[in-house]
Amino acid sequence: MTAYDGSATAEAGARSPEDGERVRRRRPGRLGAAVSVLLAAVLLFPQLVPNARFRAGSLVETFLPWLGAPAVLLLVVGLARRSPLAVGAALVPVATWLLLFAPLAAGGVSGDGARLSVVQHNVSDENPDPVGTAQALAAPGPDLIAVEELTEEAAPSYRRALREAYPHHVAYGTVALWSRHPLLSDEPVDLRPAGVDENWRRGLRTTVRTPRGDVAVYVVHLPSLRITSQGMRTQRRDESARLLGARLERERAGRVLVVGDLNGTLDDRGLAPVTGRMGTPQGGFAFSWPERFPLARIDHVLGRSVSVAGVHTLPATGSDHLPVLARVDLRGRVSRPAGVGCPGAGCGTKEG
Repeated sequence: MTAYDGSATAEAGARSPEDGERVRRRRPGRLGAAVSVLLAAVLLFPQLVPNARFRAGSLVETFLPWLGAPAVLLLVVGLARRSPLAVGAALVPVATWLLLFAPLAAGGVSGDGARLSVVQHNVSDENPDPVGTAQALAAPGPDLIAVEELTEEAAPSYRRALREAYPHHVAYGTVALWSRHPLLSDEPVDLRPAGVDENWRRGLRTTVRTPRGDVAVYVVHLPSLRITSQGMRTQRRDESARLLGARLERERAGRVLVVGDLNGTLDDRGLAPVTGRMGTPQGGFAFSWPERFPLARIDHVLGRSVSVAGVHTLPATGSDHLPVLARVDLRGRVSRPAGVGCPGAGCGTKEG
């Protein structure tokens, strides 16, 4: 016969309801804290997400600013559960997001130093209103208008709508540039991935002669990426980015602009051969794609030895992208181009 031991029962009875509530909150609090720390690590070091098979790293980097939403959700859940551990941990990714993206959220428009304004737009090869789109791009009065997905059928409409205010024009394949200032020495830039025929023409380089000196301008359209059940397909885009990066490495002009649809964000490691040789623009998020609910800025104005600021989107046109307007200060320090002569993509000091 087993003797009755009432110590366990007495101990259980001694626990208050508040003790049980704390025990119930502790487990989800620990889980929330672990997720918060992981989220903060991804925000700070997205390059640690592997990119080998599914391009998960590029996918995370494309939508990196949106990781602020789960950070706030974790904070709300921690507050609802009254878990000090979960709340304290959730503040880490929230603070990390603010550190990284608050300057972008605040925007920033360049002042009197802006000497060149640039509008960049993927006008869409299915745009039903090229005349209206051309007028919308010219409405802010930019110095340069760069477009991609320009079709042979739509090109005359753009030329007629823009020729009075923008008498200088160059086009190659589906990319084109209109300018208030003279254009010199234009040439094609071959960005074709392997296996693509010569009819694929999506890059040009020209020199814009401004009152403050010459600027080399590249207008480019990198291959589209696709998000599928097997992950994000970026191989062709990445190959074109490497070709453009190699061309920029050889570029000897003092001031350089890269304007176009890069089909990726500045955080995407696949664009490192380009972004590693150009400066980081200052300005707002300027999410440009997709037009109905913009999630990412894949349309860019990047500068080297100049400062690009005041980046923001313009009202929708007949395209599935939003136009992007940027202001360029040509008084930036002219020096050895970032990345020239460095051993790999992404090296060199960014300017601007």
